[in-house]
Amino acid sequence: MIFAAILAGGTGTRMGNVGKPKQFLLLGDKPIIIHTIEKFYINQNFEGIIVLCPKQWVSHTEDLISKYIPDSKSIKVIEGGNLRNDTIMNAILYIENNFDINEDSIIVTHDSVRPFLTHRIIEENIKYTKEYGACDTVIPATDTIVKSEDNKFINSIPNRKHMYQGQTPQSFKINKLKQLYNNIPKEQKEILTDACKIFSINNEKVFLVKGEITNIKITYPYDLRVANSILK
Repeated sequence: MIFAAILAGGTGTRMGNVGKPKQFLLLGDKPIIIHTIEKFYINQNFEGIIVLCPKQWVSHTEDLISKYIPDSKSIKVIEGGNLRNDTIMNAILYIENNFDINEDSIIVTHDSVRPFLTHRIIEENIKYTKEYGACDTVIPATDTIVKSEDNKFINSIPNRKHMYQGQTPQSFKINKLKQLYNNIPKEQKEILTDACKIFSINNEKVFLVKGEITNIKITYPYDLRVANSILK
């Protein structure tokens, strides 16, 4: 079984005073989150799509899905967690409580504000998660990466050919992800900002799937302007 988890827990503070989380802003004639959900909805691989958002926005999200996606029985909206990985674990708990999963069951996690992911990216996430157990979507770094531990002076400049910029989806075999997450001490869980790090700190391999430069994350007002240009 394969599931999608659309992570819509952000409040959009970096978007400015817009009155609602960024995932609900219009991109063209539809909210950003609807564009994103549709990419998974039209893919026949998914047993279910779980959308996770702040508690106060659950009903609003359900209303949007009913409005824009006519037959949305496979889509479930639930409350996310305080942190990204808490949100993913909420999705896994819902899946465990509602489906009979096995060792090969997969969860494909994706930012709700990356509406331009492609069919190829989704398909390769599924393919390589089946083969390797986990994968991350990335693009090669085009700028030089500078490391500074005190935010004042350069400590090192890594070789750019080994550097990548992370995107999403990030995909995992469900039971393996949960097992590795439960192995991590509580204090370490609180500083994890990336689900793939759950695998890497447990010395487990994560396969790299080639992303796209258009698979942008809409975070700032400028990003929304770029997204509307891409859409047009």
